Amino acid sequence: MAELTLTKDNFEQEVLNSDIPVLVDFWAVWCGPCQMVGPIVAELAEEYAGKVKVGKVNVDEQPELAMKYGIMSIPTMILFKGGEVDNQIVGALPKESIEAILK
Repeated sequence: MAELTLTKDNFEQEVLNSDIPVLVDFWAVWCGPCQMVGPIVAELAEEYAGKVKVGKVNVDEQPELAMKYGIMSIPTMILFKGGEVDNQIVGALPKESIEAILK
């Protein structure tokens, strides 16, 4: 399953009302560390297909979502379970660190 592009219009349906956990990657095109983490996030989307949804929020295009979740630096990844924030990591971390919050 590919990553979802999340916007303020589909965030509630895809993330808050999801019946499985959702990993949301807050990123921007100009962000070097975001570009480094992007392929890892894509790999996790494939590996966890059906168990965890993976979505991306471009903070430049969706500033309301970034503000709502207090995104101060990117990349920030938030794991939502049952519509609630379950865990959050900030920075370009190795795959193992990101995967650890999914388990």
